[in-house]
Amino acid sequence: MNQQKIFSVSELTRSIKSMLEGRFSFISVAGEISGLRRPASGHMYFTLKDDQAQIKAVLFKMQQRYLSQQPKDGDMVVCLGRVSVYEPRGDYQLIIDSLDYHGEGALQLAFEQLKKRLDAEGLFDQELKKPIPPLPEHLVLVTSPSGAAVHDFIRIAQKRYPQVRISVYPAAVQGEQAAKELCLAVSEINLEQKAGRLAADAIILCRGGGSAEDLQAFNNEELAWEIYRSTIPVVSAVGHEIDFTIADLVADLRAPTPSGAAEMLLPDGQALREHVADLSHRMQRTMQERLNRHQERIRLYRQKLSGAAQPVDTLLLRMDHMTENMEHAMQAKLAACQARLDRAENRLKRNNPLLVLNLYQQRIKEMQRRLHRIGTRLINDKEQELIQAAGILEAVSPLSTLARGYAVARKGTGRRKVITSPAQVQIGEAIEVLLHQGWLECEVTQVELSSDDL
Repeated sequence: MNQQKIFSVSELTRSIKSMLEGRFSFISVAGEISGLRRPASGHMYFTLKDDQAQIKAVLFKMQQRYLSQQPKDGDMVVCLGRVSVYEPRGDYQLIIDSLDYHGEGALQLAFEQLKKRLDAEGLFDQELKKPIPPLPEHLVLVTSPSGAAVHDFIRIAQKRYPQVRISVYPAAVQGEQAAKELCLAVSEINLEQKAGRLAADAIILCRGGGSAEDLQAFNNEELAWEIYRSTIPVVSAVGHEIDFTIADLVADLRAPTPSGAAEMLLPDGQALREHVADLSHRMQRTMQERLNRHQERIRLYRQKLSGAAQPVDTLLLRMDHMTENMEHAMQAKLAACQARLDRAENRLKRNNPLLVLNLYQQRIKEMQRRLHRIGTRLINDKEQELIQAAGILEAVSPLSTLARGYAVARKGTGRRKVITSPAQVQIGEAIEVLLHQGWLECEVTQVELSSDDL
């Protein structure tokens, strides 16, 4: 007969503790805090639960210094720690090393895993980043039209470089459908560009700051591949400067904020004009200095060659003539550059959205005035037609015949029948005679038939 080992309670408890701590030495557990207690020791004791089970947990005082905020009952958290057994009571519990709120720990872990995988596949390579034109003509914002981010971008853009054309492709920027709508937006914009119906210099993914959950749509793997495959440069302007998403890493340019994106993509128009003017002045000054040096050299040559033969004088005259020609050519070149600059500035002014809007408003007002004139003329014509029709109707109306002294004889009850022949009545029958004003009730006393009725 085999003798089975008999454990003491403490031996069994220690064995269970060793097994649990070896099996669950470093795990993450998500749940809701319940029954939170803070005794005088400073440690936190609570129950971590979901809709089907619960486990006791403890967060020691020395670990609490890493908390971003104080936990409370009802908080949804992700706890990183180990499972252990408290031997005096035989309770198993979770010893917590760190605690994250609203699943931020799980989101960060998923972010790091996706980041590592996409980096290995080459989506973040700097050599593949597409350049963005220094003077873009058309930008497409992919964002929520009702958000503050789109208004911030447009406000900065109009202030810095009002000549740029801005289109807004509406898409959700948070929620379950956000990633799908963002992918569809990037894909459709590229298809429109490929078909020749669009000429965009850059696509800007735009939204304001938010929590990790709010920005989760921009950590989507499918969106990362859409950005990577885009033939149009993509700019990520998501969240605040401290926020970082997968879209930021894949995009051709990452801006700290939506308004920062506008400043990075668009030049300061006033500073640009001042820079061009400064370059023009510097070029004129440089050319004048060169001309002065050449003239001084020519003067020295003249002094040295003053006693030489006539051909040298002729050469000097030709040099003077060539110098004058060079001066005129440079002045003409500068004038041509200034004229091109003026034409470009006028073209930019003509393309100002406010001027286009005013032109369309004037056209709408003119069309309204024309519509009013045409409507008035049509009403007058219809009134004349109505008057003519009324006159014709009046001329053929039976009432007009009655007014000239004629009468209409009728008989019967209810819907009376007009009498057109003496054969229709008999002596003694009651009939009604309709006059212009009123009617007469009569009795037939005599009937005479015409030759046509016989």
